[in-house]
Amino acid sequence: MKNIILLSIAIIFTLTTCNQNKNVHGEIEIEWTDKLSADFSFTEKWSYPEGIYENEFGQLICDGFCPPEVAGMYDDIGRIKEDSLNRYYRLVDTTHQHHTIESDAWTYEWAGTDFITANRVDHDTVVCFTHNNAATHSSLNLKIIGDKCIPTIELNSTTLNQGAKIYTCKSGQIQIDSDLWNKGFMKAEFNFIFDNTENPEQAMYWKGKIYTKINK
Repeated sequence: MKNIILLSIAIIFTLTTCNQNKNVHGEIEIEWTDKLSADFSFTEKWSYPEGIYENEFGQLICDGFCPPEVAGMYDDIGRIKEDSLNRYYRLVDTTHQHHTIESDAWTYEWAGTDFITANRVDHDTVVCFTHNNAATHSSLNLKIIGDKCIPTIELNSTTLNQGAKIYTCKSGQIQIDSDLWNKGFMKAEFNFIFDNTENPEQAMYWKGKIYTKINK
C-alpha cells in the first residue's frame, strides 16, 4: 500500500512538472519581474527601412519598394538629380529604425528579424508580431491577456501555395519587466517551443529578447 501511495505521488509530481508554464491551449504563464539581467544593448543598433541602400555617389536610394513619383528623379548614371533631392527624401523613408528584438529561431523560411510591433487592443490585451522581410516569411505572434501569453508562429510561405500556416506553442517561458510594462513599454525575455506538425523530429523554437514601445 505504501508503494502505491509513493507511486501516485510521483506520478502527480511528474505531471505537474511537465505541465508547468504550459497548458493544452498553448498558454504560457507570464513571469512578471522588476529586473531582467539579460543584455539589451541590441536596442542601440539600427537599420534603414528594407530596400534602402547607399549608392556609389553616397546617396541613400530605394530599390524595389519605391514610390512611383521618384522614377524620373535619377540622371543617366543612376544619381538623384540635385534639384530633386528634397522631394525625393520627402517621399522615401530613410530614417534610422532602432532594433526592437534580438532572437534565434528554427522555423520554416526564417532568416532573422530585427523588429517587433506591440499594439494594445484593450485594457487587458496586447498583441505583438515580428516583421517579415525578403528572406523571412515566419512571424512570431504574441497575444498577451492579463497574466497569460499565447505565442504562435505564422508562416506565409512564398513557395507553398497554402495560405497562412499557424504553429501553436507547446511549452516555454516569458519574463516581462512589470515596471516598464505599466509605463507603456515591453521589455521581455522568452523561450518558446512549438509543435512542428510537418516534422515532429525537428525541434521548432523561438527565443530571444524584446524591447519596444506598446502602441495604443
